[in-house]
Amino acid sequence: MDESELMNQTINQYQQLIASYTGKLIREHFGKGPESSAVSIGSNYITVYIRNFLTPTERVLLEQNHEMIIHQMRETLMQSMIPEFASYIEIVTGVKPHEFYYDWSMDNKSGMLVAICPQPIPGGQEVNVAYEGKAELENEIVRISQQAQKAPDELISFEINPRKLLIIRNGILVRIEKELIRLGHNELLKSVKRKMEKSYLHNNSSFESILNKRVVDCFVDWDFNSDRSVIVLVLKAK
Repeated sequence: MDESELMNQTINQYQQLIASYTGKLIREHFGKGPESSAVSIGSNYITVYIRNFLTPTERVLLEQNHEMIIHQMRETLMQSMIPEFASYIEIVTGVKPHEFYYDWSMDNKSGMLVAICPQPIPGGQEVNVAYEGKAELENEIVRISQQAQKAPDELISFEINPRKLLIIRNGILVRIEKELIRLGHNELLKSVKRKMEKSYLHNNSSFESILNKRVVDCFVDWDFNSDRSVIVLVLKAK
């Protein structure tokens, strides 16, 4: 077995272990696990795509149009789950993530976890920074950001693999948002931003024509302390 095959085998093992552990951890914290968890690893980024996940209680709340309550419940449970998740990733890969982002699509009963590590994961593939439609997509993301708040000070985008595209925006908060954060209204601000930005992202028909791929799912989350946001597009060949 050559070095390349050995590296692929190592990453595949990491992905299987992390996927299995994610399902177990969600089941322990939420009382019900997802149907599947698909892990992708590239450079110092790990994404976990969760599919068919909705608890019986959440289903009732969703039928009664209480989606905000579901997000609040999940936020609390995720905050208690993340330290365990970070420790397990360190055990498996030898690298401990220092940033986490997560979001949910209630319509698709799916979710996305993103772990960012301070250094590349051993054996991880390089991310693709020169994907098809990069410049056009970044311009569109800047336009959406301007609609929702302001253009980011910095924008980075890349494919972890042909099905997962990550966009990182730095410096997107406006003064009134920073003041709301200072006053402790993080939860309210995130709720408003989630609803507003995802309406722009989901109703954007140009993504598919730019990337020449179908957008299966779209997720967005923020770290208000570092003034950073992560968007993940889950893609599929047309």
